[in-house]
Amino acid sequence: MGNLVGSWRFKEPSTVEECDSTWGSDSESDEPAAEDDSGISDPVSPAESERAAGHAGDSSPQLTDSPESVPKMKRSFYAARDLYKYRHSYPNYKKSRQPNEYRNLRFYLNKIPLVPDGIYIEEILSKWRGDYDKLEHNHTYIQWLFPLREQGLNFYAHELTQDEIKEFQSAREAKRRFLAAYSLMLDFYGIKLLDKSGNVARAPNWQQRFQHLNESHHNYLRITRILKSLGELGYEAFKAPLVRLFLEESLCHNTLPNMQHSVLEYYVYTIRLPATRRRLLRYARQHYRPAHAFLWGPPPKRRSGGVGAGGSLSAGSSGIRAPAPTPEQPRRGEESTTSTSGSSGIIVSSHDAMMCQDLAGGGLKGCAGLGSSMAGLEGALMLAGARGERNEYNEIVPL
Repeated sequence: MGNLVGSWRFKEPSTVEECDSTWGSDSESDEPAAEDDSGISDPVSPAESERAAGHAGDSSPQLTDSPESVPKMKRSFYAARDLYKYRHSYPNYKKSRQPNEYRNLRFYLNKIPLVPDGIYIEEILSKWRGDYDKLEHNHTYIQWLFPLREQGLNFYAHELTQDEIKEFQSAREAKRRFLAAYSLMLDFYGIKLLDKSGNVARAPNWQQRFQHLNESHHNYLRITRILKSLGELGYEAFKAPLVRLFLEESLCHNTLPNMQHSVLEYYVYTIRLPATRRRLLRYARQHYRPAHAFLWGPPPKRRSGGVGAGGSLSAGSSGIRAPAPTPEQPRRGEESTTSTSGSSGIIVSSHDAMMCQDLAGGGLKGCAGLGSSMAGLEGALMLAGARGERNEYNEIVPL
């Protein structure tokens, strides 16, 4: 019996619909993902991982408002599967037989340098900030600064393990440096980290940096890695403010038009809570042009609780449930929790307020819907400065 259980493998999704539970699948709940790794895994190969993160859609042809002239586009299965595995803590992952040397943690404790460059984390944090040429052209540091449980292009970097993640999250010195590294990369992209809840806004040099970022597509892969690593090391709540800012800049202000596809196809789907993904995608749908070309939901409303005329699912709904990442039978009849219109949005409590304040200070107008009620924003600003600051999930953010 033990051999049977030990050799059991979870069925992997085979379509985009099976990978994406954002709009109602039971495979993911609105609760944070479990911390424990499944321990039964098929590791993601470097080639497959890079193919999934390739962001090929960023060079797609410009769309027009005429349905006849719009080329047919579809979502990437490789991207959807890669992010499905990430959100579900890499089902079918096999633990390495090599002894766990905690190299990522030791690097962040300034005990070992990154390989192959031989540079310590303190040197990067103290000397590389603002050195945009070095940050742009050096391609070995990013895997060390933002480790994942999957192999990257730098084969000298080491994959995270579940045990190492737990040790990392309990090491205050490592977490402090990790946030400093995150702030360093945000500055490289023209963004500033506002507070310990992860709220972000344009940096003073945003115009120059956004112009560079809009033409530097390989940085889109880096941002996907950064978002994934935030979630692995205990900063899941930091993702939504950054993704929201990229949506605003690419869809509303047109400062990062080349990033649109990456934000919608990759960045949104690094977020583990379906409710947060839904809020971001609803916001994106309001501003996406042409509206009829929006590929990321929500699906058409179903009649009679999901069954259309004739007893079939209504048009536009695949009717496919994503395979669960655990061997337990899916619970039927369990309703997913959705936010009401009166509840706070992803960043209403602090990010929207901070962003609008920052944009207003720079003589810019926020996009429609970002802050229609100034009274609400004023209250949100007071809330952001309150003692015991909490993130959007009502959790205390690790300091």
